[in-house]
Amino acid sequence: MARLTNSMFPSIPSFTDRFFGGNLMDWNNWNFAGIDSTLPAVNVKESDSDFKIEVAAPGLKKSDFKLNYDKGRLTISSEKSDEKSEKNGKEVTRREFSYQSFQRSFTIPDDIVNADKISAKYKDGILHVTLPKREEAKVKTVKEIKVS
Repeated sequence: MARLTNSMFPSIPSFTDRFFGGNLMDWNNWNFAGIDSTLPAVNVKESDSDFKIEVAAPGLKKSDFKLNYDKGRLTISSEKSDEKSEKNGKEVTRREFSYQSFQRSFTIPDDIVNADKISAKYKDGILHVTLPKREEAKVKTVKEIKVS
């Protein structure tokens, strides 16, 4: 396989090395959180009563998140910017800007989710979103009837 190399700084892996270093046809194993992107890693779990989504987003605050649910589509986004500067007297000697943003969307059949009871909490760097299922969509245990 051909690889692009950074001949000026061979010990520093470049974005293209990471992007083109893998098998491009193996789309099932892509984790964009590992290639210097700001797309957070996500876990999605389904149980008989709900869907749970966990978004790894350390360093953010509750107020940094925006969640929308519309017609079976949950969108989670965040934007955060920061500016730091050092002053020596009246002159600015150094100024740094930081900007982070992401948006993830999930499609879940609208007739399954009870949209009025969707909840979210942010704890220890992880956003936890719970999408309860409607009563009629929950898996019911099968009742066995004995023949007498």
